[in-house]
Amino acid sequence: MEKRREEILKEVEKKGEVRVADLSQHYKCSEVTIRNDIKALHAKGLLKRVHGGAIKIEDVPYRKYTAESIYKNVEQKKAIAKCAYEYINSGDTIIIDDASSSFYLALHIKEHPEKTVAIVTNSLLVGNEVAGLSHVELYMVGGHVGGHLAATMGDDTIENFNGFKVDKAFMGVRGINFEVGLTSIATPQMQVKRAILRVAQRVFVLVDSSKFGGGYVSVICPIDQVYKIVTDNLISEENRRQAEELGIPMIVAE
Repeated sequence: MEKRREEILKEVEKKGEVRVADLSQHYKCSEVTIRNDIKALHAKGLLKRVHGGAIKIEDVPYRKYTAESIYKNVEQKKAIAKCAYEYINSGDTIIIDDASSSFYLALHIKEHPEKTVAIVTNSLLVGNEVAGLSHVELYMVGGHVGGHLAATMGDDTIENFNGFKVDKAFMGVRGINFEVGLTSIATPQMQVKRAILRVAQRVFVLVDSSKFGGGYVSVICPIDQVYKIVTDNLISEENRRQAEELGIPMIVAE
């Protein structure tokens, strides 16, 4: 199965478009099987599912990085990034953290030179994308490099962040639990995000709709400590209703 999906992906990259009927005939399997393959690849953000087949996603940095989370829910993260960008003013100093949703904001900034910004980040991936751009002044936060998305963390990183005072911060979280607040995958990431909260005048949380609810390991802060939560339009009606009832400042990217 994995080999077939890899081959389908290669065909999409080569031809730009594939059809379910053709793939079914080529691999001598049912169209249902091919549709499931395409659905799985679409969910990972590796291609775009369309009626009768799939097409290449031209502007995704395909396999440029090894972190799998960058290639999940790509369209949602792009919509979130585009929405978040509207809250950035030219001349702002902002923090972009090491989350995959934040990474797409960095890509959006890269592609839109009309706003001049200063970016402070602990993400090596973000730094790699925006370094050398004429409309971006980049400050890399030092420290020990670790984590799934290659970022600095630990005491040195926290001390470095404490030396900044920024207009806005854009960060991702492991999840949003309406009862306990914003959650993190582990303590080192939690400590960095708490440091970001201390040095930013306004904090925007960028989180796709799959991150609402569920369990948690570490709690970063209550939800009322952030300025806005930006999510995508696939968020459930139940989560929308609950956020509204609790007065949570949420923006849904369309």
